[in-house]
Amino acid sequence: MATGTPTARAVGIDFGTTNSVIATTAGAGEAGLVRFDAPDGTSAVFRSALCFWEDSAMRGGLAHEAGPWAIAEFLDMPDGSRFIQSFKSVAANALFEHATIFEKRLRFEDLGKVFLEHLRARSAGALRDLPERIIVGRPVRYVGARPDPALARARYDAMFALLGREVHYVYEPMGAAFSFAARLTQPATLLVADFGGGTSDFSIVRVEAPGAAQRCVPLGSAGIGIAGDRFDYRIMDHLVLPMLGKGGTYRSFDKVLEIPAGHFTDFGDWSRLALMRNRRTLEELERLRRAASDPQAIGRMIAVVENELGYPLYDAVGRLKRALSSEERATFRFDSPALKVQADVSRADFEQWIAPDLARIGETVDAALASAGLAPQDIDHVFLTGGSSLIPAVRRLFTERFEAGRIDSGEELTSIAHGLALIGQEPDLSIWTVKEEEPA
Repeated sequence: MATGTPTARAVGIDFGTTNSVIATTAGAGEAGLVRFDAPDGTSAVFRSALCFWEDSAMRGGLAHEAGPWAIAEFLDMPDGSRFIQSFKSVAANALFEHATIFEKRLRFEDLGKVFLEHLRARSAGALRDLPERIIVGRPVRYVGARPDPALARARYDAMFALLGREVHYVYEPMGAAFSFAARLTQPATLLVADFGGGTSDFSIVRVEAPGAAQRCVPLGSAGIGIAGDRFDYRIMDHLVLPMLGKGGTYRSFDKVLEIPAGHFTDFGDWSRLALMRNRRTLEELERLRRAASDPQAIGRMIAVVENELGYPLYDAVGRLKRALSSEERATFRFDSPALKVQADVSRADFEQWIAPDLARIGETVDAALASAGLAPQDIDHVFLTGGSSLIPAVRRLFTERFEAGRIDSGEELTSIAHGLALIGQEPDLSIWTVKEEEPA
């Protein structure tokens, strides 16, 4: 995107909450997606998931897999494995110290290194010899009520140290902006909206005409820790959690009290739900079951945790969410020996459930515009990327602010990695990289 001699080879890594994608460059202005081995073929998208199981023949007594292979292992033996998904969401959480997996304590960076090992191993040799320039995307704002970007940076550094190269961090929507800018032949001001699993991030870039000394100029950014996972939790909260005791009561001495909402907080995060299967939590839930006014409901919650039903539950939630993106009504179905749920849901119901989240996302879009000193009419193109950008109510946030003709989308899962790799070719990376001391 700039004149001068570009770096011939670079790698762009989009380490996502739900999916991860990698792109590599082979020549000036060219980047291609790495394809990963999968049980049913190959794919450019690698699920950000891990599965562990005990194996005395392995070092440390733990065997593991990642990506679609982790899902296959878990589905093959759910009772004998531990499944973790969306662990990126705890990167900036100071309260998360480690995950207990079969009595072994694994820190965030330990999980990350296991994931990277499998990511490289499944790349069919594409990542065997890494170039000097590795560009990793990071959210504008991390997930959590009080995210600590310095802590997340330290954990990312420890995780990516496995690659043995210096890592340069770039805001994820900037990567998508760079990818989209490659389509443009005229100067333009571009707003990129990236809707991931954990965060919604927005960046504004001025794109100059081809051949300019600096083709892209970053103008402003904003982000919020609300995205697809929060929308999933809204579905869980309305359709599933009432059957697991939420809103119920328990007896404490001579008082009848409402069950604290904290017992259900972990159901809002795939990574935390997977970690509830430990002795301390299960003993606490058993005490609650004995005191509950509806012990069967708490029994169902215990069964969900003990039987590792988090993945199939959220898979059912995801199917409903996708169906409501194209249909006005859909049916939520979950059927297991421990829990059976069936409910008809309208798109209007879903939009009502996520309305508070949409309002906050809209405020963040306005904050991005304010950070760049621009008004909606100053934006020439709006590029929507990420899976949740397909939700009609999300798209309306932008049609209400910008003319529909200015809104574009596509390559929802791969544009960030593609653009990050192209940024890796820039002569001066300092223009794009996030400095350690910058606030999120």
